[in-house]
Amino acid sequence: MSKIALVDDDRNILTSVSMTLEAEGFEVETYNDGQAALDAFNKKLPDMAVLDIKMPRMDGMDLLQRLRQKTQMPVIFLTSKDDEIDEVLGLRMGADDYVKKPFSQRLLVERIRALLRRQEAISSDAAGTSSPETKVMERGNLRMDPLRHAVSWKGRDVSLTVTEFLLLQALAQRPGFVKSRDQLMDVAYDDQVYVDDRTIDSHIKRLRKKMRSADPEFAAIETLYGIGYRYNEE
Repeated sequence: MSKIALVDDDRNILTSVSMTLEAEGFEVETYNDGQAALDAFNKKLPDMAVLDIKMPRMDGMDLLQRLRQKTQMPVIFLTSKDDEIDEVLGLRMGADDYVKKPFSQRLLVERIRALLRRQEAISSDAAGTSSPETKVMERGNLRMDPLRHAVSWKGRDVSLTVTEFLLLQALAQRPGFVKSRDQLMDVAYDDQVYVDDRTIDSHIKRLRKKMRSADPEFAAIETLYGIGYRYNEE
């Protein structure tokens, strides 16, 4: 049973969403501000966190920043429909996804399941099988180990979220070949979850920024405007 932390200062959302998630078989912890959630997370981390952005004491952005210092667990932001800047900033800071308020609880459940499936696929090898998705991949200066969720560039470790890892893996598997945004959406998101082009672009921008933190000259991910992205082996 996966444990989901739901952090929001709206008690109606905490009550209704937690009831839905529990009915779907999840264990749910609820917190009405970011500081209370952080105090609990410092003792034991959940499998995933769903965070409101605007909260008292500590908002969702600050909480995410603290979390990313020690964990890459999946995080979904809840945002109001007019907070486009917050959505983009949240993705760049390391959120895996966002859902706009008011939202369909069914959509939220599907996004949670999709992220948990991807997390499990990356971190476990329960079947003991070898596949392109589980074998260590080396492409020039890049090394990716899916089972350990480990990435290094020129020997320097780079910490990526689940979504960032999957996008980089999809691009690097076939250097020189173009991946459209639709193809990258298929890699990073469940079939039942729709995201627009800007979400993929935000993930790629954040991915590049993290790779450049290891190497300021990193330029392996090329944008082909109007077409998609391509990984060029260096």
